[in-house]
Amino acid sequence: MPTYEYECNRCGERTELQQRVSDPPLKKCGKCGGQVRKLVFPVGVIYKGSGFYTTDYARKGASRDDDGNGKKDTKLDSKDQPSTATKT
Repeated sequence: MPTYEYECNRCGERTELQQRVSDPPLKKCGKCGGQVRKLVFPVGVIYKGSGFYTTDYARKGASRDDDGNGKKDTKLDSKDQPSTATKT
C-alpha cells in the first residue's frame, strides 16, 4: 500500500497516510480542520546491473570520437593530403 503525504493549507501541518490507490484522498487536517492537499514527490531510481544501453545495447567494438556520436573523423590535414602536382 502506498504512503501519501498531505499538507494543510491553513496551518502547514504535514501528515503521512497509507492508503490504497482506490481510496478517496484526505480532505481535512486532523489538527485544525483546514483543507489539505496531496504532495507529490519524485521517485529515486538507481540503475544497477545489466540491461542498460552502455552495457547491453552498444555495438561491440564501436569506438566513439570526442563528439560521442560513434563516427570517425575522416578529414585529412593539409599535410596529409596527396599532392596534385605532377613531376616531369
